[in-house]
Amino acid sequence: MAAVKSRKREIIAYFRELDRRFFMDSHKELAGLDEALPIGYDQTISQPSLVLEMTLALDLQPDSKVLEIGTGSGFQTALLAEFSEEVYTVERIKELHGRAKERLKEAGFKNIRFQLDDGSMGWQEFAPYDRIMVTAAASTVPAELLDQLNVNGKLLIPVGTPAMQELTLLEKDADGKVTSTVLNYVRFVPLKGKYE
Repeated sequence: MAAVKSRKREIIAYFRELDRRFFMDSHKELAGLDEALPIGYDQTISQPSLVLEMTLALDLQPDSKVLEIGTGSGFQTALLAEFSEEVYTVERIKELHGRAKERLKEAGFKNIRFQLDDGSMGWQEFAPYDRIMVTAAASTVPAELLDQLNVNGKLLIPVGTPAMQELTLLEKDADGKVTSTVLNYVRFVPLKGKYE
């Protein structure tokens, strides 16, 4: 239990040091606000407190293999990569994919793989994943993502209508049985593709 508390403290400390402005091309003067801000292409950089909440909810381990759906600015990706062994991140918008890739390489991360694709289908090539985080809202949990989740894995996804979603944590036990818990009510941009 002490190790869990210690890791939580490490994540919070790193989060506080992470400069949100580095991940933004505009509105940098608003980076200190605890709210989602536009990053272009009808996308946003998430509210910092929610980014931290979601990171902690995944219970990342040093050997975790993580799939992130929606690279966006790369802000959330940096947190995942700092506390996991490998991160596989998928972004469907070419310009955001390119900028995030540049930023995260500039920041020194070497454990991130990037893909430009429809994230709603996951990234089958490197499955299974110990943790999956989706940073866009789906109308229902994509079956493809559940299939790509390892046993004893956790999947975090906003599920609902464009107006409001339930931030849902799905956990797959050793027998492959999935249980779900609603952690919060959130509002994310929609997950484009099959599960809009």
